[in-house]
Amino acid sequence: MDPARLDHPCFNSEAAGRCGRVHLPVAPKCNVLCNYCNRKYDCQNESRPGVTSAVLSPGQAAAYLDEIVGRMPEITVVGIAGPGDPMANPAETLETIRLIRERHPRLLVCLSTNGLGLPAHLDAVADLGVTHLTITMNAVDPAVGQHVYRWVRDGKVLYRGVGAANLMLERQTLAIRGLKARGIIVKVNTIVVPGLNDGHVEDIARVAAELGADLLNLIPLHPTADTAFGHLPEPTGELMEALRARAEKYLPQMRHCRRCRADAVGLLACDRSRETAPRLIAHAQRRTSAGDRRPYVAVATREGLLVNRHLGEAPSFQIWGRSATGVALVETRAAPSSGGGGRRWLALAEILKDCRAVLVSGVGDTPRAILEEAGVPPVVMEGLIRQGLAAVYDGIDPAAFGRRRERSCSRGCGGDGGGCG
Repeated sequence: MDPARLDHPCFNSEAAGRCGRVHLPVAPKCNVLCNYCNRKYDCQNESRPGVTSAVLSPGQAAAYLDEIVGRMPEITVVGIAGPGDPMANPAETLETIRLIRERHPRLLVCLSTNGLGLPAHLDAVADLGVTHLTITMNAVDPAVGQHVYRWVRDGKVLYRGVGAANLMLERQTLAIRGLKARGIIVKVNTIVVPGLNDGHVEDIARVAAELGADLLNLIPLHPTADTAFGHLPEPTGELMEALRARAEKYLPQMRHCRRCRADAVGLLACDRSRETAPRLIAHAQRRTSAGDRRPYVAVATREGLLVNRHLGEAPSFQIWGRSATGVALVETRAAPSSGGGGRRWLALAEILKDCRAVLVSGVGDTPRAILEEAGVPPVVMEGLIRQGLAAVYDGIDPAAFGRRRERSCSRGCGGDGGGCG
């Protein structure tokens, strides 16, 4: 193996104290809704996957990387790990990798993905020089996997239950085999969920080893609010070590994981993302308005002054844009008819395809995920429309003027298109 490939702090514990990484958050969309995941932006007090202070375009990411590498010579690895899934954002991900290779050829490049969309891009990933890749595989038995995923979306088709778990396993199997055939180092991440897959870990390790994976990282569940698994306990350190000891019969174990953010920077044991957040946000705000293909913001409102409608209850959306004097109302667009399950939210995503966000007073899990994947993330808030527009256009955190707590129906609502959103 090329010795340079050992300079990845996640794949080589001996490098963790001297080699740093930077994650470029260029992939906001996700094609899978896991029961443990709640992707929140702008949360500096949390260190977990799916969290970032901003999302960058490929060009913004390249400029940000230039700055980080200039300030931190210990950086040896550039990773793309979200805040959604890199392969649910293939155009942005692959263009970012191309720019990295063009400007910083010495750096290792890695991706972290659920594997669903990876098989279609195996040749591109290899040709662009990706050296390390992590696939999150939480089950190798669909009877177990069906309880991990709320839904899995492949193209415009939404899968649930055993069908979703079967599809995930099929694609992950193709992905790992394809990566190894192309000489790429593979780590498998497994989120250990007590009472669900903790007794299934040996099977995962065995199958991953048979597919050719190089390393296994067992990650304890991080109970996260407003998720189906938010009430579950985090696995104890004793349980995790016992599981690693059993899994180690099949694959080497990563024991130094820090459950990194999608904008992590620096050494694993000394993350500097809080320090670099202002620079990340500054790069994210450097847009060319004339070339922005999403110039508008949609608003769910009753009277045109406040953001005060739930996504699923809005019969129409006001469309706002920037003007020479600030912001202005452009037009009003009718919402799709209620009902129809996920098709309703796909139709709404099409209606709002030129909007960079939609301001709402509440939203369910499924429509949130579908709109985020389409690049129209819902911003849940309370307050004046113009305050929300400032949050989107000028990078002001909506929490600064009060973020609305979602209604009880949103916490358990699947967003089935029936009207609650």
